[in-house]
Amino acid sequence: MSRPSVAEVRAGGQPAGIKERVNEEHWAGRLYMRDVSPYLSTVFVRLGVPPNPITYLMMAFGVLAGAVLAFGGLWSAILAFVLIQVYLLLDCSDGEVARYTGRTSVAGIYLDRIGHYLSEIALLIGLGVRAQGELVAGNWVVAGMAAALGAAIIKVETDNVVVARAKAGLPEKIGDAAMHPRSAGLGLARKAAAALRFHRLIQAVELSIVVVLVAVVDAVRGDLLATQVLVAACVAVAALQSVLHLVSVLASRRLE
Repeated sequence: MSRPSVAEVRAGGQPAGIKERVNEEHWAGRLYMRDVSPYLSTVFVRLGVPPNPITYLMMAFGVLAGAVLAFGGLWSAILAFVLIQVYLLLDCSDGEVARYTGRTSVAGIYLDRIGHYLSEIALLIGLGVRAQGELVAGNWVVAGMAAALGAAIIKVETDNVVVARAKAGLPEKIGDAAMHPRSAGLGLARKAAAALRFHRLIQAVELSIVVVLVAVVDAVRGDLLATQVLVAACVAVAALQSVLHLVSVLASRRLE
């Protein structure tokens, strides 16, 4: 059984430039998780665990975070946050193990994308159930599902750029110039939206942090108003971002 060092796994699993991937690397990965993940990746490599089971484990933790969040109380918000951190850790680790062992695959990339879909959808639905205050159907549950649908649509819009290019026989790689809208006005609007980063509210890591803060407010107030406001904000952000992202894609040269 191979027993590589953490330094060896880090070198093989985190090649130069991996932290600089603008559209692929999460800020939390660059900030701290990529410093921690090689330790777990080394354990997986030593045990001979393939990359895909690690990805399945990542999915499980992401979905579990959403299920836990559905329960009331501050404890569930904190536990959901911890589960999302583990989800992020495993998200870093599966790729590192794949690269170090030379077992990267199209199936692994596919499963990784599905894992992100499932985790964000589960977290937003769980938030809606939490805002409802009980495990019954209601307006807040519907709102959480609407936010989850919007988050999924945004990812579909992103992934379908690659699908459309592949079907048209175009190369997958898109140059930086093609990302910018043809219109100067739309380009300015895109920069403003990117600077505000409001879309991150419906992403798993950021949302799990905000949920803890909101849960503290709810605990102090003794009601669910703060959580309900957060759900409403998630619905608004998901709806707005799904439209803005579609316009951004169509107004750029990404499909040419």
